[in-house]
Amino acid sequence: MIPSGFPDKAEMARLSASMLLEIEAVHFNAAEPFTLASGRPSPTYIDCRKLISFPRIRSTLMDFMAVTVMREAGFEAFDNVAGGETAGIPFAALVAERLALPMTYVRKKPKGYGRNARIEGVMTEGQRVLLVEDLTTDGGSKLSFVDAIRETGATCAHTAVIFSYGIFPETEPTLAEHGVQLHSLCTWWDVLAVAKDSGAVDPATLQTVESFLQDPRAWQDARGST
Repeated sequence: MIPSGFPDKAEMARLSASMLLEIEAVHFNAAEPFTLASGRPSPTYIDCRKLISFPRIRSTLMDFMAVTVMREAGFEAFDNVAGGETAGIPFAALVAERLALPMTYVRKKPKGYGRNARIEGVMTEGQRVLLVEDLTTDGGSKLSFVDAIRETGATCAHTAVIFSYGIFPETEPTLAEHGVQLHSLCTWWDVLAVAKDSGAVDPATLQTVESFLQDPRAWQDARGST
């Protein structure tokens, strides 16, 4: 696979956003906001897990991810690809296949019996590990996975995701302070641009979404979130 045969980063972002909208992995609801895992409201919601059921789109996005990490990190930068439990596991397997590398996965916590392991598969001291996940919000959830990888004696300086929210300024600094570089295919800003161009979403909803994206904390606080 030769990266020069693929689109540039901006075009991959546009295409990735378009594919997520096409399979309805992205949802907008200004009238009745979604409740996020944090308990805070949002007029947007994304479910990257849907991608595993759409083979053509899934394959294209995994090609994009493999190309992105090779371009940004290096062609020989990794020895192992690890998926974060659970959403990252299928995508890690698909990326590992493209990079011709071993694949492992990282549990959120030790399984509590047997070896009490957090790493499943073979990960060895000194290996350079790419952590693959479906998405990131503020970057914080990645740190536990990175720490578990490093406890094996392997290194982890890169994480790749399909979707990065792109609206929380602390995301990349949080990861950088932990020695991790983020690679992503698209953000909410890319999705919003494609949604506007398509005309498939009513302008009032898009206006609410854009207001949220400009200052998500203020938008949530104004709606009484805690």
